[in-house]
Amino acid sequence: MESSAIVAGVATRVSPRVVRLTAPNPGMMTGPGTNAYLIGSEQLALIDPGPAIAEHVEALLDAAGGRLRWVLCTHTHIDHSPAAALVREKVKVEVLGMPPPADGRQDATFTPERVLRHGERLDCGGFTLRAVHTPGHASNHLCYLLEQDKWLFTGDHIMQGSTVVINPPDGDMVAYLRSLELLLGEDLACLAPGHGQLIEAPHEEVRKLIKHRLGREQKVIDAFARVNPATIDELTPIVYADVSQRLHAVAQRSLYAHLLKLAREQRVQEQDGRWRLR
Repeated sequence: MESSAIVAGVATRVSPRVVRLTAPNPGMMTGPGTNAYLIGSEQLALIDPGPAIAEHVEALLDAAGGRLRWVLCTHTHIDHSPAAALVREKVKVEVLGMPPPADGRQDATFTPERVLRHGERLDCGGFTLRAVHTPGHASNHLCYLLEQDKWLFTGDHIMQGSTVVINPPDGDMVAYLRSLELLLGEDLACLAPGHGQLIEAPHEEVRKLIKHRLGREQKVIDAFARVNPATIDELTPIVYADVSQRLHAVAQRSLYAHLLKLAREQRVQEQDGRWRLR
């Protein structure tokens, strides 16, 4: 496991085939910043170029040294894909991924030449990347499996050091849990997340996340013993009593996703903004 801190703007070789370069956009939602990954030797693929920050794009191109051929994005949140357009302005590359949903909330500048679907492979000569569709955090979220090394580049599907926010309507808790379960069927050696450091026990991490989400769901159900019906504002301090209040506004998004999942399962119902356990 990595031991050194992540430093934005510093190209760090994390394996013989992979270099990580983190964008200078640290924060509550991004941790140390958004990780970009350069893969290969003679020809390079770039996963998640990151936010549209000129100095970050220049650092990526310097690290690539004229060998960049492909740019892949895991999804179109503004900390992951906008730099793709800036890279394409400067060098000839093929941009791949899934286009943004038409909700006006994501990166509309992301226009892939090739739209990848679940199971499609990109042959990069010395290595192959396979797209794994993992909706939940975002409907168009793709992980990429470096098949030769069994490394999975997880974007925001799995982050190191934090759980991800599921923000409806594009975020979907049912889809997120299903996508986590999907990864248990993959032969994986390492997770390379969009935020944070490498995760070297992939299936253990996936099981931990599933357990955490289902545990949070049980806290939602248990909260109705104290207030039923309840608004989201009333449920939040009960369900997230173990989380700092400064994070409650963000946590409400995932709470809403949990409630929508429970409603689909006919375990709760909503009327006029108040939720009731059935």
